[in-house]
Amino acid sequence: MTCIVGMINKDKDSVVIGADSAGVAGLELTLRKDEKVFKNNDFVIGCTSSFRMIQLLKYSFSPPRVYDKDVFEYMCTDFINSVRECFKEGGYLQKWEDGDDKGGTFLVGHKGRLFKVENDFQVSETIQGYDACGSGESYALGSIYNSKKKDVKNKILEALETASYFNAGVSAPFITYCT
Repeated sequence: MTCIVGMINKDKDSVVIGADSAGVAGLELTLRKDEKVFKNNDFVIGCTSSFRMIQLLKYSFSPPRVYDKDVFEYMCTDFINSVRECFKEGGYLQKWEDGDDKGGTFLVGHKGRLFKVENDFQVSETIQGYDACGSGESYALGSIYNSKKKDVKNKILEALETASYFNAGVSAPFITYCT
């Protein structure tokens, strides 16, 4: 239960990602101080799924250096391979019923591009230039689509407010970071 929203800021060749602060277990809500969105070197990352996953990506994960590869190819190979290894070493890597590895869902902003990593480690990049994940995802995407606001950060905050209005698992305070 959460809402993570990311959007490319074409004017500044950057990515802004915002997140709520809700920690939800059943009907219990805890507003957490440990943020779901953070910077890690040249990356901004916003996570849903598990606070353990967030802690590993924030404190243990070292993104490999980008060399002569397209950014999408890098994300699908070097980046994901390092994430899987981090999850394995941190005791978070899970297994699907068929035995395949399972992780969690998160957004990644890097080099002016926005990616979504799904719990099966697939990487996607939308043509819209914005994306979201978590239980408030559809509300946030609808909000951005209909938003008349010009500023990227304000569009993201508006999307998080919309998601929190319609989804009990999303709650302020809202945090944003930019690449």
